[in-house]
Amino acid sequence: MSGQREFVADLHIHSRYAYACSKNLTLPNLAATAKVKGIGLLATGDFTHPAWLSELEAGLTPVDEGTFRYDGVSFVLGTEISCVYRQGGRARRLHLLLFLSSLECVKRFNAQLAQRGVKLEGDGRPSVGLSARELGSLALDIDPEATVIPAHVWTPWYGLLGSVSGFDSLEECFGELTPMIRAVETGLSSDPAMNWSVPDMQGKAILSFSDAHSPPNLGREVTVFTGKPTYGGLKEAVERNSVAYTVEFYPEEGKYHYSGHRNCGISQSPSDTAVQGSGLCPVCGRPLTLGVLHRVNSLSTVPESEEKREPMPGADGFIRPVDDRPPFLRLVPLEELLAETLGVGRRSKAVASAYQKLCAELGSELAVLAWADEADIRRVSGEQVAQAILRARTGQVAVEPGFDGQYGTVRVWSLSQGDPQQAALF
Repeated sequence: MSGQREFVADLHIHSRYAYACSKNLTLPNLAATAKVKGIGLLATGDFTHPAWLSELEAGLTPVDEGTFRYDGVSFVLGTEISCVYRQGGRARRLHLLLFLSSLECVKRFNAQLAQRGVKLEGDGRPSVGLSARELGSLALDIDPEATVIPAHVWTPWYGLLGSVSGFDSLEECFGELTPMIRAVETGLSSDPAMNWSVPDMQGKAILSFSDAHSPPNLGREVTVFTGKPTYGGLKEAVERNSVAYTVEFYPEEGKYHYSGHRNCGISQSPSDTAVQGSGLCPVCGRPLTLGVLHRVNSLSTVPESEEKREPMPGADGFIRPVDDRPPFLRLVPLEELLAETLGVGRRSKAVASAYQKLCAELGSELAVLAWADEADIRRVSGEQVAQAILRARTGQVAVEPGFDGQYGTVRVWSLSQGDPQQAALF
């Protein structure tokens, strides 16, 4: 999509030292999985954890300032930090992605957190009692080349603009530090199109990463940058919004797309919630978890315009805005497509065999899903698998949105028996 060099990056991942994360998140597994997925640049994740940092120092080979290699995959030093504090008379809980330019800066930053009583050895994603502004200022004081990115910015809990404990703007959160915040991460429950009508997103790089808690989820969302796959190249790409495109989940598949109350099985679109009016569960009377789509609409300044309507992909699968903002692809993970098409579980031997064959012969999972030729997919895995991939690529899917922590579903085939029938998104 560009005459310049492009690199695929997943910069929101975790190690096995983070809470609720797979024990298989090791450097060898991360590098091996990245190559199968088609990812060239990974963040290390969790650099605040002492044991993980020791493994990183022992295993990574420095190749450039702030850039490292392991088994053919490039890494930059990154982590996610949970800020828990009070501001504006409310409890605030939000997650920030932080990237530093050297191991020396990482050690100095970790030492500063430890001096403030943060228990770094407890969780790869530590909780700190600093505000987002204070944490960002601390990082930039230690490392002027630091990069701070609000993580999964719309998630009700821990999203900077989330409905439960977030703010209404970046400036309300960061104050005088706001000009240093050059990008946001969309999170699985939103995509770039949902962000285009929100004032705070104008002029910001809209990025997408996997937030992988296990190796198979690596690369489920990625950002393709234009530039050099180094820390300096990454920082420049973020600051200049040099994004070629992003690869997205269907946002309906995310756990917080719609509003709802999972325990009572209540799921509501924004219009449903508006009609009801109370924001309470109609079954038990407790507050609904207001979803990402509801929250995006509430902060948008573009009422029911073409820009807010569901965009459809072109023949190549890309969804393009009317201006010069980067386009994006919405894809379904290959294992999910294979499981549905073959009628077996995602972790079955049949899916593993088909997955490995496709990735080995066509280059990577991203290549298979995004741009492999239909004839080549058909040659490797047959007609139905080829059709499933093309349907996901071009938006011919049926969706059931996620809500209140429950993942949604995206299907490329109908639920009826017999020949698969094409289903419309809406």
